[in-house]
Amino acid sequence: MVIMKFGGTSVGSAQRIKNLVPLINNDERKIVVLSAMSGTTNLLVEISASLYAKDLVKLKQQITEFELRYKNAIAELFSKKESLENANSLLNDHLNFIKSFTLDLFTVNEEKAILAQGELLSTALLNIYLAEQNISSVLLSALDFMRIDDAEEPDVHFIKKMISKSMESFSEEKLFITQGYICRNSFGEIDNLKRGGSDYTATLIGAATNATEVQIWTDIDGLHNNDPRIVEKTFAVTELSFDEAAELAYFGAKILHPTCVLPAKKENIPVRLLNTMQPTATGTIISNKPAPDRITAIAAKDHLTAIKIKSARMLLAYGFLRAVFEVFERYKTPIDMISTSEVAISLTIDSNKHLDEIINELQQFGLVEVDKNQTIICIVGTFGADKQGYASRIFDSLKNIPIRMISYGGSENNISLLVNSDLKKDALVSLNKGLF
Repeated sequence: MVIMKFGGTSVGSAQRIKNLVPLINNDERKIVVLSAMSGTTNLLVEISASLYAKDLVKLKQQITEFELRYKNAIAELFSKKESLENANSLLNDHLNFIKSFTLDLFTVNEEKAILAQGELLSTALLNIYLAEQNISSVLLSALDFMRIDDAEEPDVHFIKKMISKSMESFSEEKLFITQGYICRNSFGEIDNLKRGGSDYTATLIGAATNATEVQIWTDIDGLHNNDPRIVEKTFAVTELSFDEAAELAYFGAKILHPTCVLPAKKENIPVRLLNTMQPTATGTIISNKPAPDRITAIAAKDHLTAIKIKSARMLLAYGFLRAVFEVFERYKTPIDMISTSEVAISLTIDSNKHLDEIINELQQFGLVEVDKNQTIICIVGTFGADKQGYASRIFDSLKNIPIRMISYGGSENNISLLVNSDLKKDALVSLNKGLF
C-alpha cells in the first residue's frame, strides 16, 4: 500500500487534476489523499467571516465567486453529459449547504463544517472524473475514520480500526481516494487537523495501514537546501533523516508540515517528497536511515519576537528558570529558541497575542528587553559533540551579519541563529555561498 498526498496546487485547476491521473493510475494499491483546490480554503474562511458578521451582501459575492470558480473547473474537466450533470449537482449540494448557515446562529462548529467543503469537493470531482475515464476507484470519507481526541490529538487506535473497516468491502480495488485535513472530534462534530493537515492525514493513514511509503506531491521537486524564493542556485536534497526533516519543517521549510513526519517516523515508513509538475524528478526521501556527517540544508522562521530577562537574582539561584517559564505556560505561548548566561535569559516566541501581559509579569524578575521583527536561521545537519569544523564554517559565512542569539547543543541536527529580519536575505545568501 502506498499513500499519495496531493496538495492544493496539484489539484488547483481542471488541467492539473487531469495531469495527476497518470500518476495514480497503475497496478499499485494506493490511497490518494487530496487537499482542497488552491484558494478554496481561503475563500471558505472569508465566507465564514461574512457569516459571523451577518454581512449578506459580501456573502452573496463570495458564494458567487466560489460557484463560478468551480463551474468553470467542471466545464473544463468533464466532457460527458452524465459527468457534467453529476458534478454540477454535487456543486449545488455544497452551495446549498453553505447557504443554509444564513438561517441560524453561526458558531465555530459550523465554521469547521464549512471549511471541510473544499476537500469534500476536490475528492468527489476526482472520483467522477476517474469514472468518466473508466478507471475504477473508491471514494472514502475521511469523516468515517479520521478522529481527534479531547486533547485535539489524532485518535490513532480509532483511525487504524475504522480505516480498515472502511476498506474491507473493497478487497479487489486498488485505488482509494479520501480527504486530507478534515476529521471529526471526540463529540462527532466535523473538525480539522489545522492548516497543513493534509500532510498529517497522509502519514496517519500510512501508519494506520502499514504503508510501504508515503508520497507528498507538491509543486517543488523535493526539499531544497535553501529557500529557492530568496537564494539562487539551490538544489533538492535527495535524502534526509526524519530528525533533519522535523527541524527543517519546524523552522520554515514550507514543503512539509512539522507534525507530518511523526507517525511515519514512529512506524518506520519512508516519506517521499515529489513534484507533480516534474514527476520524473528524484525528489527527497525521508527515512530513519542515519544521516551522514554533513551540513544538509538551511531554513528560516520569520515573525519572531526576542525577549531578554536580565536579573542578578538569577545568579546561582534555583527555581528562577521555572518561574520564568511558568509565565509563558500561563499564557499558552510556546518558546522557539532559548539562550542563557549567568544573569540573563534570551528567548523567542512566534505569537504576540499575550505579549503585553507576558512582559508585565516578567518585569517582576528584572529588566526586560523586547526586539520584534526577528528571524531564526536554522542550519540543519549532523553536528555531534565530537564533530569539528562546522561551527567555523557557519560563523565565517556570517562574519558580516550581526547575530542576536545562538542556540546549539539541544539537538545534534540543528544550529540556530537569530538575526534581524531585515538581514534574513543577506544571511541566507551568505550561508549558501559559504556552506554549499
